Amino acid sequence: MNTTNNQRIYKTNVAGVYPYYVIKAEKKARTKAEVDEIICWLTGYGQVELEAALKNGTDFETFFTEAPRLNPLRSLITGVVCGVRVEDIEDPIMREVRYLDKLIDELGKDRPMEKILRKEGA
Repeated sequence: MNTTNNQRIYKTNVAGVYPYYVIKAEKKARTKAEVDEIICWLTGYGQVELEAALKNGTDFETFFTEAPRLNPLRSLITGVVCGVRVEDIEDPIMREVRYLDKLIDELGKDRPMEKILRKEGA
């Protein structure tokens, strides 16, 4: 992916994409609460902070650079999103965006939350 596309995604409002995450989950009888749990697990945001970021129109670049605590287990997220292996993405912000996309894809594929959140023994 080229720099121009990266910049467009960086400046995309998280709240503009968030409803699509929820729709994808709900199509498989999953919930908004599970989407929020995934986002909070990945970023360290609490529910109140997540809702504030969505309400304030935070873009993806700011959302990830200001994340309270990116989960160290996120490096266990592997696989292909949009034709690209997430573990091979060098750009740090783009990798975080694609980690989130991959986790939402897994939710949409009805994987158990323990596996999505990379819990031990899962």
